[in-house]
Amino acid sequence: MNAETIFSAASKHYQKRDYMGALEALNQLLGVQQDGKTFDLLAKTLVGVGMKAEAATAYQNAAKVEPEQADGFLRKAMNLFLEAGEDDKALLVAKTFMGVAKEDAEVAFVLASIFVKRGQKQIVAPLRGALIDSADPRHVLFSLHFMTGDMENADDERTARAVLKHFPHRNDLRFHLQMILRDRCDFEGMRKNFAPIEAELKRGNLKVLNQEQPLSNVFWCGNEKQNKHAMATTPAFTGEERARRRQMAHTWRDDKLRIGYLSADFWPGHATMKLLQDVLKRHDRERFEVTLFCHTPPQKIAESGFDRSVWGDIVTVTHLSDGEAAETIRARNIDILVDLKGHNKDNRSRLLNLGLAPVQVTWLGFPGAVTNVDIDYAIGDRFVLPESSAPHYLEKFCRMPESYQPNDPVSRPPPRHVSRTLAQLPEGPFVYSSFNGVRKITSHMVDLWSRILKGAPDSVFWLMAPYEKQRANLAKAFAERGVDPVRIIFAPTIVYEMHIARMATADLMLDAYPCNGHTTTSEALWSGLPVLTYKGTNFASRVSESLLNAAGLPDLVADNDKAYVDLAIALGNDRDRMAGIRKRLIDNRFLQPLFDSERFCRHLETAYEMMAERAKAGLEPDHFDVPALPPRTEAFGSL
Repeated sequence: MNAETIFSAASKHYQKRDYMGALEALNQLLGVQQDGKTFDLLAKTLVGVGMKAEAATAYQNAAKVEPEQADGFLRKAMNLFLEAGEDDKALLVAKTFMGVAKEDAEVAFVLASIFVKRGQKQIVAPLRGALIDSADPRHVLFSLHFMTGDMENADDERTARAVLKHFPHRNDLRFHLQMILRDRCDFEGMRKNFAPIEAELKRGNLKVLNQEQPLSNVFWCGNEKQNKHAMATTPAFTGEERARRRQMAHTWRDDKLRIGYLSADFWPGHATMKLLQDVLKRHDRERFEVTLFCHTPPQKIAESGFDRSVWGDIVTVTHLSDGEAAETIRARNIDILVDLKGHNKDNRSRLLNLGLAPVQVTWLGFPGAVTNVDIDYAIGDRFVLPESSAPHYLEKFCRMPESYQPNDPVSRPPPRHVSRTLAQLPEGPFVYSSFNGVRKITSHMVDLWSRILKGAPDSVFWLMAPYEKQRANLAKAFAERGVDPVRIIFAPTIVYEMHIARMATADLMLDAYPCNGHTTTSEALWSGLPVLTYKGTNFASRVSESLLNAAGLPDLVADNDKAYVDLAIALGNDRDRMAGIRKRLIDNRFLQPLFDSERFCRHLETAYEMMAERAKAGLEPDHFDVPALPPRTEAFGSL
């Protein structure tokens, strides 16, 4: 048979998916004819039998014998080497096209795939644009690897929109875009992007929230029933696993309780440690052995230069696998393990599903139920965890007598006077303020704040919004509601000590809803700045109520939207009344419980003892309230 007849026979076998017949004919053909179409058919047949790397080599041979078609053949070889896991060979071929990689999505995808896998994505970051603009959904989806989280990086939003265009039913991507828009205060963009989710919720489909991260959910949703549907990626534990953990052999010491804290935030500049560090130092070492299981980024530890041993015995689990970290924690025979992250960023809460201690607790890091994690108790108080919340939690409530939030009066910068001139504020007007992160600002809050500004015409609003895009969108939102943008003043980013000092140059801080100020509210109160909030409907929206009660200012907790607006306007138009509230706040600073870290520590230790008593007695965890120590009659500190 001549070469053409053999090729025709091989093609017929290939079309019938008789790949072995095709290979037999092609082996015969290659002895007499080695041209582009022969190698092309050989490559297709090899792909048919799953031999992608060999197919790529066939395309390379085709490129050699047909130089005018080499570009097309080499692209096929490049992609097949990548699919076969032959990254070095794929990279060698891709180098042929390096000059066009920034505009060529196919080449960009191959290079990006290889270097992302190698942990060197910064090398190929300039190729991101080609991936975003590609018509191939795979390329666009891969561009998510290059999200920066940088407010000033416009490609983040472009990426999210491009991906969602190709995958409109991917609600996880829609939620991702929503966070980007929230960070930019793009209220109209949020409304349009969220419309499909809103429609599902109105139909009663709460499962639509399963693809949203819990931390993202609490920024906009004050509904506890909905909050618990925002699922973390952590696989759920079983009832059998929980029972096995609680029943595992454990040796309790007679003289001490061994308390373990798990966190990525063990460095003094983090918000958690600004609250907690003095309590850790005050633990009674005669009765409590304190171990910190640390997965803090090493650079944060190095930057701080702080002696963390004053907080407890540090055990680093940063670079350990989950299994190795679990072994390390179990080896310390911890009685009560307290996870300080919950569903917050950089958590390793999933470790608790491996059965680490007879009592496992969530506290401080995440304002809500820690879904899918094996936790016995959530530490809160009567404000953030009222009895009505219990049906929405698997955790049992340990309620502190005054506030769930510790506050450090020792390590925080002492409040000091800063002039309005230095703070870049006008001298005359009443100054409302908001120092919460902008992702807590909802369109609804802008509505309320606009009503307040209209009701107190001799006032300005001082907002923390570090980026120009945020400022432009906020100014636009207020203007659309009839507030002159000249009355909106934006606070620049400054060092923490100066930030604490400048806060009190405002007259009143207006809290956000449904995610209140948490550390931000206690910082404002510490500085001497009163905070106005209103009663919330879930943990995240009740924090400021807790803090204001612990500071002796329950009258700054309004009952609803209208009461919030009315009280804010009344205070903005009554300087004497406002001055009296500020004086009361300052006078209460070292009398009321909020900043009494020693008192808080004693209450916390009582909580741990009560948890341990139930566990030692073989009783299941149950809700309980920690009894309060007698009220202070003398100040506990001074500035």
